[in-house]
Amino acid sequence: MGDDSEYTEITYRVADRIATVALNRPQARNGYTVRMADELAAALDRADADEEVRVVVLTGEGKDFCVGADLSQGGFDFDAETGPGPEWQEPAGRCSKRIFAMDKPVIAAIHGAAIGGGITITLSADYRLAATDARFGFVFTRRGIYPEGASAWYLPRLVGLGRAVDWMVSGRVFGAEEAHTAGLVHSLHEPGELLDAAYALAAELVASTAPVSVAVTRQLLYRMSGMDSPLPVHELDSKLIGSITSNPDAVEGVLSFLQKRPPEFRLRAGADQPDFLPWRQEN
Repeated sequence: MGDDSEYTEITYRVADRIATVALNRPQARNGYTVRMADELAAALDRADADEEVRVVVLTGEGKDFCVGADLSQGGFDFDAETGPGPEWQEPAGRCSKRIFAMDKPVIAAIHGAAIGGGITITLSADYRLAATDARFGFVFTRRGIYPEGASAWYLPRLVGLGRAVDWMVSGRVFGAEEAHTAGLVHSLHEPGELLDAAYALAAELVASTAPVSVAVTRQLLYRMSGMDSPLPVHELDSKLIGSITSNPDAVEGVLSFLQKRPPEFRLRAGADQPDFLPWRQEN
């Protein structure tokens, strides 16, 4: 199990190779703060570095997932008179950017309100599961502020430009059914069954998928699907497929299928990805 002692606004625990990261300011409806942003990034770092962790479930304590920024807690971490420095990063992006870079899949389990930063931090997650009582809003224009968390990049890719424009320009709040129909969330569940569904999905990924294959595949999708041509994608695919002759997970995947048994993949997501992947050079 994980140790929560180093966190004040989230909780972190590990069981069955699944890390659960939960926003933990229920008295403030999980209002998002700079401290919470940094604790989320640290917890995601921790989960990514732990080879025993295969999947992360991101959720919230209390009745709401997150009602967005809580500026009553002191605002941003820069001097209001001098403004932010060139290296400053807005808080929602500190979380969504870290999820984007993960080697492990992230499942967001969303209930109650997911407003502003409360939804933008989840847009880079691999799955968003929602309770039927969930409601969503990219409410920035109604507050005189701007979309964050790189949501103007993620949202049109998830739901199409037309729907993204509607939601972001109007800033209106909408329900779980509309979110599901548009593709913002993958599935809907009764509130009492939401976490069980998230853990069932996580357990399936743990039992059935290869850690390195998952890590490479999610980065291929995020980093290569926006290319102007398929040719650079095919070039990288060719290197990847050419490497499987020395990949023990590929052998195990075939053998386990032929022998009708669960696979036992050995390669580690953090240490055993191919060195030639272009994004590996960033680290």
